[in-house]
Amino acid sequence: MRPLAILLAALFALPASADEIRMLGTGASKAIIEAMARQFESRTGHRILLTTDTAGGATRRMQAGEAYDVVMIVPAAIDALAERGRIVRGTRRDIASVRIGVGVREGDPVPDISTLDAFVAALRAAPRIAYVDPAAGATSGIHFRAWLERAGLAAEMAPKTRLQAGGYVAELVARGEADLVVHQVSEILPVRGVRMIGPVPDAIQLVTTYSAGLSADARDPALARAFLDHMAGPEAEATIRAAGMTLPAR
Repeated sequence: MRPLAILLAALFALPASADEIRMLGTGASKAIIEAMARQFESRTGHRILLTTDTAGGATRRMQAGEAYDVVMIVPAAIDALAERGRIVRGTRRDIASVRIGVGVREGDPVPDISTLDAFVAALRAAPRIAYVDPAAGATSGIHFRAWLERAGLAAEMAPKTRLQAGGYVAELVARGEADLVVHQVSEILPVRGVRMIGPVPDAIQLVTTYSAGLSADARDPALARAFLDHMAGPEAEATIRAAGMTLPAR
C-alpha cells in the first residue's frame, strides 16, 4: 500500500472526536455524577464537564442564563426551572436521595449521636463544628441552622461554628479546622481522614432527593438524554448506594 493510502486509512480508522456534555450539579450529588460520568465516558467516549454548586447556587446559575446540557438539583428547583423554560418539560428524572450525617476526624473519639439529647450533648462537647453556609443556598445548612434556632442552640453554637460556602465541608475536619461536621452523607464519605459516624437523629433528619433534567440550552438533546437515561438506569444503582445515597421512589 502506498504511504498516502496508509495515512488515509489510519485517519479514517480513528474514532470521531468525542462530544462534551455540560453538567450542572450539587455538592451532594458530585460523587455519583463523577462515577456515572466515568461509566458513560468509558462506554461512549463522550466527556462530561461537571460544574457543582449548592442547590440555591445552581438554581441561580440557571436563572441567570448559564448554559448547560443536563442539570441536577432538587425536584422543586427542576420543576420551577421547567416553568420558566430553562428545563425541558417532562424530562425530570428523580435520581437519588440522601440523609444528613455527622463526621469526625479519623482516630478521634466517636461521640454518641443515637438520640436527640445525645446529639445535642455531642454538639456542645465539640470544640468546633462545621456545616455548609445557609447563605449559599445549601439545603442541609439551611435545615440545620433552622433547627439550631428552633432548639435555642444557635447563639451557643455560633462562636465555635465554621461555615463553608460549598464543596465538601468535611475537609475542614480533615485539616483540623473543625472537630465535628454536619453535612449530607454523600459529602462526608468521599473525604479522606474523616469518619462518618452516622445520620443525625430521625427527629431532625432531612431526606433530600436530587433530580436531573434536560436543559433547554442542550447542544445535543439526544446525547444529553442518553446521559439522563444512564443516570436513572440500573447500571447507576450500585454507584448511588456506594455514595451513601438511596434510590428514590420512581
